[in-house]
Amino acid sequence: MKLQKRLAAEIKKCGRGRIWLDPNESNEISMANSRFNIRKLIKDGLIIRKAVKMHSRSRVRKNLEAKRKGRHTGIGKRRGTKEARLPSKVIWMRRQRVLRRLLRKYRQQKKIDKHLYHFFYRHAKGNMYKNKRVLVEAIHKLKAEQVKAKGLLEQQEARKEKAKIQKTKKLQKKEDLLK
Repeated sequence: MKLQKRLAAEIKKCGRGRIWLDPNESNEISMANSRFNIRKLIKDGLIIRKAVKMHSRSRVRKNLEAKRKGRHTGIGKRRGTKEARLPSKVIWMRRQRVLRRLLRKYRQQKKIDKHLYHFFYRHAKGNMYKNKRVLVEAIHKLKAEQVKAKGLLEQQEARKEKAKIQKTKKLQKKEDLLK
């Protein structure tokens, strides 16, 4: 039976372990001593190449699905330190990229000029804004302050102009009275 198994494995192009010989027809199989005879037995179904054993990933998929929901990630399941699992540098880089991307977008849309961009860029690098929301709020706040300051300056200028006009009128009146 060893010879038959070897020949069948060569014919079916697989390993000997995958060859199944019908135990009920062992006499007939043991009589076959050539490739031709083995092919005939294969055709008759006395010798079969077994299917590849399955290595199911269904349990793995189920477990990964649960992990995505946050299960099986308690203290007992952790092997690395907090820093090894998600380095603080990676968190920092992600945050900087988010903030810088927002600043670039705002500069492109002309929401901020290059001076404001530079101001906020340096502050972002200096760890002033912990997230995008805080940065956006800071930008709005500073812009509002600038608008307010500009308005006050214009009011001041207007007052100065008005005072100047009144002064000239007063002087004109005085001169008219003297004549």
